Amino acid sequence: MKQFGHKSIGAMLISFSVVLFFILIVVKINVDKEEAFLCSVVEQSPTLTMDQCPAHGSNSSWLLLAAFMITVLILGAGMYLLLLPVKKEQEKESFTTIDPAQLPEEEKKIYNLIAEQQGSMYQSDIIKQTDTNKVKVSRILDRMEGKGILERKRRGMTNIIILK
Repeated sequence: MKQFGHKSIGAMLISFSVVLFFILIVVKINVDKEEAFLCSVVEQSPTLTMDQCPAHGSNSSWLLLAAFMITVLILGAGMYLLLLPVKKEQEKESFTTIDPAQLPEEEKKIYNLIAEQQGSMYQSDIIKQTDTNKVKVSRILDRMEGKGILERKRRGMTNIIILK
């Protein structure tokens, strides 16, 4: 199924609102003609007054005004979406080309673990999954960060480890 971007949705909303606007104009013209006809019939009748004209008691003008306002809101939403800048899709970043065979066994194990998790992982999860203590994992990550293999970002009480 094709996904539409916000620009195409904005263009569709603008098109829809323009079509709706013209339909409402035609309806408004027709309603005005009918109300004018009713008022002329009442005016020609000697027994009826203009207060008794059915056109004057109708809510159609308010309904049409509400429909026009909704059309303007749809048009505004479409313009907003159309003029909203496009966010560049983040390409799936390929990690720094590193030959894991060149790494010491502990670093290789952590590198492969993070790579399996799409390149990012919490440090606390690394500790749990490697059955290694916090200090040792921290030192291994220090070395790997020094080599430019990964970077650590502070997240609350733990770090998130991201492959470069």
